[in-house]
Amino acid sequence: MARARVRLVVTADDFGYCPRRDEGIVEAFLAGAVTSVSLLVNGAAAESAAELAGRHQIPTGLHANLSEGRPVGPARHGASSLLSPEGFFLGKMGFREAVAAGDVALPQVREELEAQLIRFRELLGGDPTHVDGHQHVHVLPGVCQVFAETLQANGVSYTRLPVERGLGGCAWLEAPARAFACAVERDARAAVGPFSRYGLR
Repeated sequence: MARARVRLVVTADDFGYCPRRDEGIVEAFLAGAVTSVSLLVNGAAAESAAELAGRHQIPTGLHANLSEGRPVGPARHGASSLLSPEGFFLGKMGFREAVAAGDVALPQVREELEAQLIRFRELLGGDPTHVDGHQHVHVLPGVCQVFAETLQANGVSYTRLPVERGLGGCAWLEAPARAFACAVERDARAAVGPFSRYGLR
Protein backbone atom coordinates (compact mmCIF):
# COMPACT_ATOMS: atom_id res chain seq x y z
CA MET A 1 0.00 0.00 0.00
CA ALA A 2 1.34 3.42 -0.97
CA ARG A 3 2.07 5.75 1.90
CA ALA A 4 0.43 9.16 1.93
CA ARG A 5 2.79 11.93 0.91
CA VAL A 6 3.55 14.53 3.55
CA ARG A 7 4.75 18.00 2.61
CA LEU A 8 6.98 19.64 5.16
CA VAL A 9 6.73 23.42 5.24
CA VAL A 10 9.58 25.22 6.98
CA THR A 11 8.84 28.92 7.35
CA ALA A 12 11.37 31.52 8.44
CA ASP A 13 9.64 34.29 10.37
CA ASP A 14 10.76 37.88 10.87
CA PHE A 15 11.78 38.42 7.24
CA GLY A 16 12.30 42.17 6.94
CA TYR A 17 13.46 42.62 10.53
CA CYS A 18 17.00 43.60 9.52
CA PRO A 19 19.32 43.01 6.53
CA ARG A 20 21.65 40.63 8.37
CA ARG A 21 18.80 38.35 9.40
CA ASP A 22 17.33 38.50 5.91
CA GLU A 23 20.64 37.43 4.37
CA GLY A 24 20.68 34.36 6.58
CA ILE A 25 17.08 33.50 5.71
CA VAL A 26 17.75 33.79 1.98
CA GLU A 27 20.86 31.64 2.36
CA ALA A 28 18.78 29.00 4.17
CA PHE A 29 16.12 29.13 1.44
CA LEU A 30 18.67 28.73 -1.35
CA ALA A 31 20.20 25.78 0.52
CA GLY A 32 16.79 24.10 0.74
CA ALA A 33 16.51 24.34 4.53
CA VAL A 34 13.61 26.82 4.40
CA THR A 35 10.61 26.60 2.08
CA SER A 36 8.89 29.94 2.73
CA VAL A 37 9.15 33.17 4.69
CA SER A 38 6.85 35.43 6.69
CA LEU A 39 7.40 39.15 6.11
CA LEU A 40 7.21 41.85 8.78
CA VAL A 41 5.83 44.71 6.70
CA ASN A 42 6.66 47.18 9.48
CA GLY A 43 10.20 45.86 9.77
CA ALA A 44 13.18 48.13 9.23
CA ALA A 45 14.21 46.12 6.16
CA ALA A 46 10.76 45.28 4.77
CA GLU A 47 11.35 46.87 1.37
CA SER A 48 14.70 45.21 0.73
CA ALA A 49 13.33 41.89 2.03
CA ALA A 50 10.42 42.12 -0.41
CA GLU A 51 12.90 42.69 -3.23
CA LEU A 52 14.88 39.62 -2.13
CA ALA A 53 11.72 37.53 -2.03
CA GLY A 54 10.87 38.56 -5.57
CA ARG A 55 14.39 38.06 -6.88
CA HIS A 56 14.68 34.54 -5.45
CA GLN A 57 11.00 33.61 -5.94
CA ILE A 58 10.53 32.82 -2.27
CA PRO A 59 6.95 31.93 -1.25
CA THR A 60 6.07 34.74 1.13
CA GLY A 61 3.38 35.22 3.74
CA LEU A 62 2.56 38.05 6.12
CA HIS A 63 4.00 37.95 9.63
CA ALA A 64 1.31 40.16 11.15
CA ASN A 65 2.79 42.27 13.90
CA LEU A 66 0.83 43.82 16.76
CA SER A 67 3.54 43.70 19.41
CA GLU A 68 6.79 45.26 18.20
CA GLY A 69 7.73 48.49 16.45
CA ARG A 70 5.27 50.96 14.96
CA PRO A 71 1.97 50.34 13.16
CA VAL A 72 1.39 50.85 9.44
CA GLY A 73 -2.35 51.57 9.71
CA PRO A 74 -4.50 54.40 11.08
CA ALA A 75 -3.15 53.90 14.61
CA ARG A 76 0.08 55.63 13.59
CA HIS A 77 -1.79 58.94 13.34
CA GLY A 78 -3.19 59.08 16.86
CA ALA A 79 -4.06 57.39 20.13
CA SER A 80 -4.77 53.67 19.94
CA SER A 81 -5.30 50.83 22.39
CA LEU A 82 -2.55 49.00 20.48
CA LEU A 83 0.12 51.57 21.30
CA SER A 84 2.15 53.03 24.12
CA PRO A 85 2.08 56.81 24.65
CA GLU A 86 5.28 56.94 22.57
CA GLY A 87 3.51 55.43 19.56
CA PHE A 88 5.02 51.95 19.67
CA PHE A 89 3.25 48.61 19.99
CA LEU A 90 3.01 47.39 23.58
CA GLY A 91 5.58 44.59 23.38
CA LYS A 92 5.38 40.83 23.52
CA MET A 93 4.01 40.60 27.05
CA GLY A 94 2.45 44.07 27.16
CA PHE A 95 0.10 43.25 24.29
CA ARG A 96 -0.89 39.96 25.91
CA GLU A 97 -1.57 41.67 29.21
CA ALA A 98 -3.66 44.35 27.51
CA VAL A 99 -5.71 41.71 25.67
CA ALA A 100 -6.25 39.76 28.90
CA ALA A 101 -7.37 42.93 30.69
CA GLY A 102 -9.83 43.80 27.92
CA ASP A 103 -7.92 46.97 27.10
CA VAL A 104 -7.41 46.23 23.39
CA ALA A 105 -10.11 47.48 21.01
CA LEU A 106 -10.60 44.62 18.56
CA PRO A 107 -11.77 46.93 15.72
CA GLN A 108 -8.32 48.53 15.94
CA VAL A 109 -6.75 45.08 15.61
CA ARG A 110 -8.79 44.59 12.43
CA GLU A 111 -7.74 48.00 11.05
CA GLU A 112 -4.06 47.29 11.62
CA LEU A 113 -4.25 43.77 10.19
CA GLU A 114 -6.01 45.06 7.07
CA ALA A 115 -3.42 47.84 6.74
CA GLN A 116 -0.61 45.29 6.95
CA LEU A 117 -2.27 43.16 4.27
CA ILE A 118 -2.48 46.24 2.02
CA ARG A 119 1.16 47.08 2.70
CA PHE A 120 2.13 43.49 1.91
CA ARG A 121 0.44 43.74 -1.49
CA GLU A 122 2.19 47.05 -2.15
CA LEU A 123 5.57 45.51 -1.38
CA LEU A 124 5.13 42.12 -3.07
CA GLY A 125 2.60 42.88 -5.78
CA GLY A 126 0.32 40.02 -4.76
CA ASP A 127 -1.41 38.22 -1.92
CA PRO A 128 0.41 36.43 0.91
CA THR A 129 0.72 32.65 0.74
CA HIS A 130 -0.25 32.57 4.41
CA VAL A 131 -0.63 34.84 7.43
CA ASP A 132 0.67 34.15 10.92
CA GLY A 133 1.38 36.34 13.91
CA HIS A 134 4.63 37.79 15.20
CA GLN A 135 5.14 36.36 18.69
CA HIS A 136 1.97 34.31 18.09
CA VAL A 137 -0.40 37.26 18.63
CA HIS A 138 -2.88 35.75 16.16
CA VAL A 139 -3.96 32.99 18.56
CA LEU A 140 -4.83 35.23 21.51
CA PRO A 141 -8.45 35.12 22.73
CA GLY A 142 -10.61 37.53 20.76
CA VAL A 143 -7.73 38.46 18.49
CA CYS A 144 -7.94 35.05 16.79
CA GLN A 145 -11.56 35.71 15.83
CA VAL A 146 -10.57 39.01 14.20
CA PHE A 147 -7.76 37.29 12.33
CA ALA A 148 -10.01 34.46 11.14
CA GLU A 149 -12.67 36.86 9.83
CA THR A 150 -10.17 39.20 8.19
CA LEU A 151 -8.12 36.46 6.57
CA GLN A 152 -11.20 34.80 5.11
CA ALA A 153 -12.42 38.16 3.78
CA ASN A 154 -9.03 38.66 2.11
CA GLY A 155 -8.87 35.22 0.51
CA VAL A 156 -6.14 33.85 2.78
CA SER A 157 -6.47 30.11 3.39
CA TYR A 158 -3.45 29.26 5.52
CA THR A 159 -2.19 30.21 8.95
CA ARG A 160 -0.07 28.48 11.57
CA LEU A 161 -1.33 27.25 14.92
CA PRO A 162 1.69 26.90 17.23
CA VAL A 163 0.74 23.70 19.02
CA GLU A 164 4.16 22.48 20.08
CA ARG A 165 3.56 19.47 22.27
CA GLY A 166 5.97 18.81 25.08
CA LEU A 167 7.60 22.23 25.38
CA GLY A 168 6.09 22.66 28.82
CA GLY A 169 8.10 19.70 30.05
CA CYS A 170 11.44 20.76 28.60
CA ALA A 171 13.86 21.18 31.49
CA TRP A 172 16.33 23.07 29.27
CA LEU A 173 13.84 25.92 28.84
CA GLU A 174 14.03 28.58 31.53
CA ALA A 175 10.84 28.96 33.54
CA PRO A 176 9.59 32.18 31.84
CA ALA A 177 10.11 30.72 28.36
CA ARG A 178 8.41 27.49 29.39
CA ALA A 179 5.44 29.38 30.82
CA PHE A 180 5.17 31.44 27.62
CA ALA A 181 5.29 28.31 25.45
CA CYS A 182 2.55 26.68 27.52
CA ALA A 183 0.36 29.80 27.28
CA VAL A 184 0.84 29.98 23.51
CA GLU A 185 -0.06 26.31 23.09
CA ARG A 186 -3.17 26.75 25.24
CA ASP A 187 -4.25 29.76 23.18
CA ALA A 188 -3.48 27.95 19.92
CA ARG A 189 -5.65 24.99 20.88
CA ALA A 190 -8.51 27.35 21.73
CA ALA A 191 -8.03 29.16 18.40
CA VAL A 192 -8.57 25.99 16.34
CA GLY A 193 -12.34 26.49 16.43
CA PRO A 194 -12.48 30.09 15.15
CA PHE A 195 -9.92 29.47 12.41
CA SER A 196 -11.64 26.26 11.30
CA ARG A 197 -15.05 27.92 11.15
CA TYR A 198 -13.66 30.46 8.70
CA GLY A 199 -11.97 27.85 6.54
CA LEU A 200 -8.41 28.55 7.64
CA ARG A 201 -5.99 25.65 7.52
